[in-house]
Amino acid sequence: MNNIQSLLRRAALAWGLATAGLVSAQNTATLLNVSYDPTRELYAEFNGAFIKNWKAKTGQDIAVKQSHGGSGKQARSVIDGIDADVVTLALAGDIDALHKYGALIPKDWQKRLPHNSSPYTSTIVLVVRQGNPKGIKDWDDLVKPGISVITPNPKTSGGARWNYLAAWEFAKRKYGGEAKAKEFVGQLYKNVPVLDTGARGSSVTFAQRNQGDVFISWENEAHLLEKEFGHKVDIVYPSISILAEPPVTVVDKNVDRKGTRKIAEAYLQYLYSDEGQDIAGKNFYRPISEKAKAKYDKQFPKLQLFTIEQAFGGWDKADKEHFADGGSFDQIYLKK
Repeated sequence: MNNIQSLLRRAALAWGLATAGLVSAQNTATLLNVSYDPTRELYAEFNGAFIKNWKAKTGQDIAVKQSHGGSGKQARSVIDGIDADVVTLALAGDIDALHKYGALIPKDWQKRLPHNSSPYTSTIVLVVRQGNPKGIKDWDDLVKPGISVITPNPKTSGGARWNYLAAWEFAKRKYGGEAKAKEFVGQLYKNVPVLDTGARGSSVTFAQRNQGDVFISWENEAHLLEKEFGHKVDIVYPSISILAEPPVTVVDKNVDRKGTRKIAEAYLQYLYSDEGQDIAGKNFYRPISEKAKAKYDKQFPKLQLFTIEQAFGGWDKADKEHFADGGSFDQIYLKK
């Protein structure tokens, strides 16, 4: 057994992966990735690739379990005790909550991986019925009388918060000022018949239950719908949208207790590898590496994108002003 352990350590060190906390190749380590709604397909493929790569480098068998749901709800589940090794959530604000309310990660967690710990990006687009019978071309069409809009609940869904802020910034720029933006978003939510808890739930509501004229969607989710229901839906790219940056981190308190830090860190680092970036592009996320960007460039139409920092001063400020109790969403939705 000692010989096996020695060989494992040498192999891991040769690849820059220390095996502290690993017992032997016969013991299967298990990671839990708590993620947000539309990443099921992405991580189903990525997990298989990482497991194969880890086995080749270290000789150790591992298993990766997934949990999916609305991003805010998922963050709360980790704070409440779900034993996540890593979280791959929809927005930095949800991961910040793990530090603020659970002391599970350090405050500067976002500095530990490249690109502010966001290995891929996305944006928000509009999905309509085939042929676009309601003639929806941009955000301002969503407030017209008789238009039924599907979008999830920003209290539980990270994607819904990106949706909300994209619409808000469009209106602020077009109509001038915060008051006009609030009025516009209020009109939009009057056209929302149901608020699902997560983006995938809203996707099902729109595509499978055939509710709504337009679905405000993650770009990757829109392409998956087009792939699965191509005869039923079209994608509309608005004139302006938000650069969505879904971040990732290890959950320090959990991995240190479980002895899984090295594997968890390698798991997230592999998202930045050539294979990880290629898998992101194949699953309609916008990769950040130049090689993968070039390969998948044609599947991502160009549009004007703004960042959360540029328009709202970052997630901490946006959360307080729009999504905290008594914020703009509560003010709007309680009046609906």
